[in-house]
Amino acid sequence: MAQLFFKYGAMNSGKSIEILKVAHNYEEQNKPVVLMTSGIDTRAGIGKVASRIGIEKEALPIHEETDIFKTIQALDYTPYCVLIDESQFLAKHHVLSLMKIVDELNIPVMAFGLKNDFRNELFEGSQYLLLYADKIEEMKTICWFCHKKAIMNLRYVNDVPVYEGEQVQIGGNEAYFPVCRQHYFNPKMKIQ
Repeated sequence: MAQLFFKYGAMNSGKSIEILKVAHNYEEQNKPVVLMTSGIDTRAGIGKVASRIGIEKEALPIHEETDIFKTIQALDYTPYCVLIDESQFLAKHHVLSLMKIVDELNIPVMAFGLKNDFRNELFEGSQYLLLYADKIEEMKTICWFCHKKAIMNLRYVNDVPVYEGEQVQIGGNEAYFPVCRQHYFNPKMKIQ
């Protein structure tokens, strides 16, 4: 029985390398997968899943108007799994499409993404994945400033923490740190 999985973690928790690893494991066994990512994230180019360690792979971009269910249904093969990176940027209708893929096509879907933004609010995609996923797993990483588990994302500009602004600002280590709750609310140290 297929299931909808949501694997979330703070920045730098290895989400993209994990999705690339899962895709590789299926494909090494000649089991095709569909790899998709948000069209919003253009850091490595539209339609690419890229890890900070330098591995990348082509993926189908998901835009606001993308009907993921119809995209999968129209394939001339049945994938063993649908893998979604940057799933926090999905809209509710995208998550509902993922549910249909699982429930009507009996294809497992694994979505990887952030849970909360730099303001500590849920992203739309994450909110609905938390509600509808059959299995939810946290991918862990450590705080940039201490040894505790990072559960939040601290945005900064010119070495100054930022707590207000647009929810979406694409970036990596040049704009965000994974942090624990203490260092999210009390980042009194100089950011390095």
